[in-house]
Amino acid sequence: MAGAPQAFLVGMLGVLGLFGLVQLWRDPSLFFATLMKAFGLGSVYALIALGFVLIFKATQTINFAQGALAAAGALFLTFMVTDDHIPFTTLANPLNDVGGPSWFGWALSLLVALVFAAILGLVVERLAIRPMVGEPLFSVAVITLGLEIILRVFNNDAVETEFRSTGVPWGTGGFSVGGALINWSFIAAMITAAGAFIAVYFFYRSRLGIAMRAVAFDQEASMAQGVNVGRVFAVAWGAGSVLAAVGGIFATQPPIDQTLAVDQETANIAFRALPAVILGGLDSVTGALLGGIIVGLAEIFAGQYAAQHSSWLGAGYPLIVPYIVMIIGLLVRPYGLFGTPEIRRV
Repeated sequence: MAGAPQAFLVGMLGVLGLFGLVQLWRDPSLFFATLMKAFGLGSVYALIALGFVLIFKATQTINFAQGALAAAGALFLTFMVTDDHIPFTTLANPLNDVGGPSWFGWALSLLVALVFAAILGLVVERLAIRPMVGEPLFSVAVITLGLEIILRVFNNDAVETEFRSTGVPWGTGGFSVGGALINWSFIAAMITAAGAFIAVYFFYRSRLGIAMRAVAFDQEASMAQGVNVGRVFAVAWGAGSVLAAVGGIFATQPPIDQTLAVDQETANIAFRALPAVILGGLDSVTGALLGGIIVGLAEIFAGQYAAQHSSWLGAGYPLIVPYIVMIIGLLVRPYGLFGTPEIRRV
């Protein structure tokens, strides 16, 4: 019976590959534009998924507050560039007046916003997660769910009357390749995701990264060897919050949104990326990348080439495609494509 779903998955991939070749032959420009859009969306999902994985590897808990942290991080950027003041203060943002190209001041403001996102993650970890070390993981997960609701309320209050622009310098523009329009946001998302995964790759080979991998394997054994588990928790939450903030900023841009502004839907990016996390494996960095790309490809290609059937599929059918892919993947690999199998003896 175990081979049946595997054979089904191989057959499905073969059919999809053949379909892609046919569409490439029929309209190369449309296929290329769809492919770039899919990689752009997949890169955003991969960034969010990487934040999930970092926190899970350190705490063995899914962070249900990831979406609220994403929206909060994007809001910090809007405070800097749109309201022209430092978050949580009335001080003017001096970075908007620096010389040089217009994007330079925006980039500096982005760095400050990400610092505030990291601080928020550190505060959340210190006040709500650190005291739960050694307690049931279910309780920790429920705490993150409560944090999601609390932070989402504050975020929604900030955007209740009007959307808040992130001021991204590339806007909704793009460039044309063979008649296909490619948004700059797709390229920015792919470059950012590549940079994030390269940084994590080298981080895991540092002293602190090795400590984090040890904590992910066995917290008690790590503490016995002198590893500062609290410090590992703090780094994981700080980095996870930064990645969430970056994902939240890209969630305001194509192909996810066209407004370039934070709204009450921005926080939903984490739940849209959840199938990528589960499909790739909750404790796998490689799985986060490939899971995000796979889910992005499935969602965008289904939205493009099945649009003529939307009358009976429903207007929002592309949003359920990632969950269908996730279910099929879990039938084949219950712990995800690159997740670590958990063996229990009874």
